[in-house]
Amino acid sequence: MARDSRCDSTRRRLLRTGAAVGLGGLLAGCAGRSETGSSTGSTTDAATTTEASTGGNDATTESSGSYSVRMEPVGAVEFDEPPETWFPYTADYADMGVALGRADGLSAIGVKARFGSHLYEQLPGVSVDKGALTQLWQEGTDKEVFYELDADLHVIDPNFMRNRLQWKRADVDEIRENVAPFLGNTVFTRAYEWHDYPYYSMYEAFEKLAEVFQRRARYEAFKQYHDEVLADVRSRLPDETPDVAVLYPADVPPEAFYPYLIGGGTQSKHWNDLRVGDALAKHGVTDAQAGGGTVDFETLLEIDPDALAVRLQGEVTQGYFEREIDSHLEDHPIAGELTAVRNDRVVYGGLTYQGPIVHLFQLERAARGLYPDEFGGEQLFDRQRVADIVTGDV
Repeated sequence: MARDSRCDSTRRRLLRTGAAVGLGGLLAGCAGRSETGSSTGSTTDAATTTEASTGGNDATTESSGSYSVRMEPVGAVEFDEPPETWFPYTADYADMGVALGRADGLSAIGVKARFGSHLYEQLPGVSVDKGALTQLWQEGTDKEVFYELDADLHVIDPNFMRNRLQWKRADVDEIRENVAPFLGNTVFTRAYEWHDYPYYSMYEAFEKLAEVFQRRARYEAFKQYHDEVLADVRSRLPDETPDVAVLYPADVPPEAFYPYLIGGGTQSKHWNDLRVGDALAKHGVTDAQAGGGTVDFETLLEIDPDALAVRLQGEVTQGYFEREIDSHLEDHPIAGELTAVRNDRVVYGGLTYQGPIVHLFQLERAARGLYPDEFGGEQLFDRQRVADIVTGDV
């Protein structure tokens, strides 16, 4: 299909004016701002949605006429109606879209292995065919795939495209003008120096996407249930919580690890929820996402964390973790001396990208791993209730 016909697609329902205004200054680096580390939900100017009268089900609810959603760093993006087709780069936003019942319009993801869609198998009536998604990363990410997918919205921070994928400003402008707007904020980490504009918490970003898709009732139901689950878990935590080192293996089985600090990004939400300390930060280790190198077992022995949380991407079974991680550390002449290994406190660290659904699974698994006597094999959240919210029975 020729590019001109793509640009004139009759199903394009997004007004580009708001996005064009907001994008002009952001790609120059947001000069004059110094809000790194802040979290804000105060930039919303979207129209308020009136929920459908059938029990709060918002499956078909839309604003009357056009509406706008404001999110840093882009600013306001205007919509005639909710986008039908969309895709993010990072799977945190993919999970948010699924939580809002918009998996049907999801067409691509940055890296499939980093999308925890396998967890949806535990939710009745919720699924994503990851095999049908286009993987954007192919030793780089070319503009042409954006033309081929011809989505209504790119749920991507344009500065992520520039600073992590080496796009030029002109590339971002071209896709915005010829295909569809960008709207997103890099929320999974707060380690990037180029992110000099406000951050959003997981639920602040989730609320923005709910405004885009006009699915307010689902967002509010998730927020309420999240708060219930978290309050219950925290009420059962011990007075003293461990210092944890979050690590990503340089190889499997590992001899060195990339260190990940427990910061304010959404990748750390389950650890912050469990109120653990950051063993690496307390010893001045630099986050891998901020240019830090690997740490070996000798360095870990000097730090000697109370617990190790080993992060792995993809579907990680308990058997795989015990075989490739636990057994290796126990048999290793240096790793075997670590307090965490001797006390059987080596736990699965989870996926990097988590939205509201994946977070509940990772919170549960982390709590079980750190406190088996308290949480054991208990399910800490109701799968059916989560599925009901996703499918609109709220």
